[in-house]
Amino acid sequence: MAKNPTDAATEMRAAMLNATERSSGVILNTMEFLEYAALSTIREYSPAPLFATGPFHKLAPFSASSLLQEDARCISWLDQQAPGSVIYVSFGSIASLSKQDVVEMAWGLAESEQPFLWVIRHGSVLGSTELLLPDGFRERVGDRGLIVEWASQQEVLAHDAVGGFWTHCGWNSTLESVSEGVPMLCRPCFGDQFLNMRYICYVWKIGLRLENVLDRGNVEDGIRTLMVNIQGEERRNRAMEFKAKTELCLREGGSSSSSLDEFTKLISSV
Repeated sequence: MAKNPTDAATEMRAAMLNATERSSGVILNTMEFLEYAALSTIREYSPAPLFATGPFHKLAPFSASSLLQEDARCISWLDQQAPGSVIYVSFGSIASLSKQDVVEMAWGLAESEQPFLWVIRHGSVLGSTELLLPDGFRERVGDRGLIVEWASQQEVLAHDAVGGFWTHCGWNSTLESVSEGVPMLCRPCFGDQFLNMRYICYVWKIGLRLENVLDRGNVEDGIRTLMVNIQGEERRNRAMEFKAKTELCLREGGSSSSSLDEFTKLISSV
């Protein structure tokens, strides 16, 4: 058993490679157009066929499998907002925030003048058992913002009112955002999130990077650039193009649909 994280990661990668070599096929939660170069390279070395059948969540949309209680107010609140006006903020089910992070995020959101839906999990703020927002924040924001402990993310991202997603760049969140044509404001926390961020911002160009050291001024600028400024227009347009490509993948004859058909034939023949 490995005694440090680096050794543990190496052992996990080795175990995954060994399992792949012994498998009859590998199912991947991605799409051909999204990672064509990487998939082509992997296919050169993989003894097993690859089946890019993603995005998985579109095969069973809006699954009620969340481990946390979703706040039902989210959708009714979004229904009252203008199309494309809301920045949705969520860092998933694992990442944590410091108290200072919360303060800087809060004032950056307030000063951006954009409507926002902000998910802050219970217990996700380090060193605190409750959410402590800065004095004057709620009065400054009023009804322009909604803060909840958890949201039905797939439904939120599919809502017409949502025009941007401030994300930690987890792969599931990335695919959900791509599928709905929502551009991303990226602040990765650990692991593959940094690689995902580079694809989002510099390869696919459907998002913008927010520096890891949070500052309210950077937060305000990042939100306004993504949501309303001319600099973010390319990202917003490309995000919609990626949504259209995703829909083509899922249609009959599309790459994901065809890959699923091929996988079904494989397991039926065993």
